[in-house]
Amino acid sequence: MTRALSTPSALRRTFTATAVAGGTAALLLTGVSAASAHVEATPNNTAANSYSLLTFAIPHGCDQAGTTKMTITLPEELNDAQPTVNPNWTASKVTEELPQPKKLADGTSITTRTSQIVYTAKAPLSHELRDTLVLSVKLPDMAGKTLYFPTLQSCETGQTDWSQIPQAGQDEESLKTPAPSVTITAAKSGDGHAGHGAAGSGDGMAQTAETTSADTHSNDDGGAQARSWAGLVAGIGGLVLGGVALLGGVALLRGRRSAAK
Repeated sequence: MTRALSTPSALRRTFTATAVAGGTAALLLTGVSAASAHVEATPNNTAANSYSLLTFAIPHGCDQAGTTKMTITLPEELNDAQPTVNPNWTASKVTEELPQPKKLADGTSITTRTSQIVYTAKAPLSHELRDTLVLSVKLPDMAGKTLYFPTLQSCETGQTDWSQIPQAGQDEESLKTPAPSVTITAAKSGDGHAGHGAAGSGDGMAQTAETTSADTHSNDDGGAQARSWAGLVAGIGGLVLGGVALLGGVALLRGRRSAAK
């Protein structure tokens, strides 16, 4: 049995069977992951009293139906949000009258606030495709506070209401349709964003976007250089190993010829 497994054909059969089993398991895991994916909000910054870009991911449609609209409800702690342009969607704001004037940190008061951001698809987003929607917001000075963004996903047929909020001590993963959320962390010392005013200020939003873009390009350049050096080192290593193997083969062949003589 041991000798049979050591033959090239037996080894090929063994490797093929292992690869097929591994591929099947990977496909099964991928299917489970895709089926359980939720609409989530990913912040690029969570520091209290600062600006943040919140990316809402749409991983799939509603029971195989394409997505036509995403209605994101802002928590009462936020007064406004600025939607980022997405060429596949049109964006609009829904405002509401406050029951009483709300005093802001700068001493001014407001009587209305943005309660929802509505993204409407120019063409239904296929169930098999994903997309992202980005909002720029000013996080309140509430370190440790979790903000929830109930989101209604409307589709060609049906809808999914991502609005479940966990009770105290309840695991969010146990919820079927949890609301996207962001937990605020402690403020950064000397954070210049704190003085830019309420969310919706063009200067503050632009600076946040520019900083994020610059950081992304910087990371991309560094990653590309690291990959280039890694590829060069790997290539040189391959050449060295190949040369050693070639010399070894030549020496072995000469030894056999000498023995034959």
